Amino acid sequence: MSVTPAPQSPKKSGVLSVRRIALLATTVAGLGAAAFVAAPEFNIPLHYPTAQAQNLTEQARTLPAPVGFADIVEKVKPAVISVRVKVDGGPATTGLGADMENVPPGLREFFRRFGMPEGGMPGQRGGNGGGHNIITGQGSGFFISADGYAVTNNHVVEKAESVEVKTDDGKTYKAKVIGTDPRTDLALIKVDGASFPFVKLADKAPRIGDWVLAVGNPFGLGGTVTAGIVSARGRDIGASAYDDFIQIDAPVNKGNSGGPSFDTEGNVIGVNTAIYSPSGGSVGIAFDIPADTVKTVIAQLKEHGSVTRGWIGVQIQPVTKDIADSLGLKKTQGALVAEPQDGGPAQKAGIKAGDVITAVNGEEVKDARDLAKKIGAMQPKQEVKLSVLQNGSEKTVSLTLGQLPNSQQADASDNDTGNGVDMGKLGLTLAPAARVAGAGADGVVVTAVDGSGSAAEHGFATGDVILEVAGKKVETPSDVRKAIASVKSAGKRTVLMRVKKGDNSRFVALPVGNG
Repeated sequence: MSVTPAPQSPKKSGVLSVRRIALLATTVAGLGAAAFVAAPEFNIPLHYPTAQAQNLTEQARTLPAPVGFADIVEKVKPAVISVRVKVDGGPATTGLGADMENVPPGLREFFRRFGMPEGGMPGQRGGNGGGHNIITGQGSGFFISADGYAVTNNHVVEKAESVEVKTDDGKTYKAKVIGTDPRTDLALIKVDGASFPFVKLADKAPRIGDWVLAVGNPFGLGGTVTAGIVSARGRDIGASAYDDFIQIDAPVNKGNSGGPSFDTEGNVIGVNTAIYSPSGGSVGIAFDIPADTVKTVIAQLKEHGSVTRGWIGVQIQPVTKDIADSLGLKKTQGALVAEPQDGGPAQKAGIKAGDVITAVNGEEVKDARDLAKKIGAMQPKQEVKLSVLQNGSEKTVSLTLGQLPNSQQADASDNDTGNGVDMGKLGLTLAPAARVAGAGADGVVVTAVDGSGSAAEHGFATGDVILEVAGKKVETPSDVRKAIASVKSAGKRTVLMRVKKGDNSRFVALPVGNG
């Protein structure tokens, strides 16, 4: 038998935008469409005797068929849609590129999220200042009811001038955005009509190792199906305080955003939203918004057009091992209160900076993210009981939840380096905040940081203000020295500092050594 081997498949040309966590919408602007070239055909002669070939075929027919996904796909695929949006990119310019500095800040973020190069926008139309750049983006979605309600990602439809969907049978419909939730990256859209095929959100979370099918519109290739398994659950990728992603290895790419991932019963276990990708393409690490989150958010979007969440008014951070040692905690568990907001529910209930919230309504708080998720799942005006560790003692406080306000941009402090006192091995130079313009009246400002010192390793930067050291307020570098000396004399290896950066404060456990 002689077999002529086929050459390697030709590689695609072109460069995908590079980002480690890439949102999955696809953007096509003007002439920037991808070109596909058909691969050549190769004849591979197989020199089997005719009788033997026939015999092998007969033998194959008697073997049990391998398990496949065709039956599941046949049932769920008609409910999956391609989502196409148009965004006004502002006044057109001559040529195929434009300086991003000329683009409004909001649209700059849009282009970055849709994979556009930061140096300019390809495929623009118009010239001599006339007309507008129309940016076309593509994503995925799926119907959740027969009357045309569909789920997709917020980043697919945000800033859209118009939205249309294309169904699996090739029909195109105009769609209306009912509501969006940037914090979970979910959106609800509506198509006029009836009797649309739809799918159901799963009632139970998948197990690690379960099969999963991703269906969507990668690179505009609608109706694409890929398979894999659930790789992990509870992933935090730094997207928001509510990260709780399912990780899958089914190949998904840009354009899959908003598309569903199914279990083997045809239920939607999650919504594709992001991939880990050094290259811009699939490397087998994708992230889905879990079905239980989708249910909660979409229900509110359908009823109110927006999402309201409970709020206790605290800045929180994880309890690290160093912080646990500093506070005398036995476990690195709970959420450390960096600062309660003035007038917020927590401050009114007596919660202070340095407290550790360990439980909500008797349910254990694992970490800061867990607390944010628990409180965020509750409604404003709801009564809750918090278990708090305060000054080494456990206590329970009751409070009424407020409503989570819109995100506020923290203004950077005016950093005047001025003169300061060198803190030696810590690698910090400090001065009273009251003597440094723009640093405020309280605490001690960091006027310089030695890059080789332990403070730099723990995130200190010029302009940071140290408010407390070992639970005591500090006003001068001398106060800091005395507090650190006290910690050392007590035999502790780390000192806990409350540090203000801009409008936010946090606790930092800084090693102080034995000398």
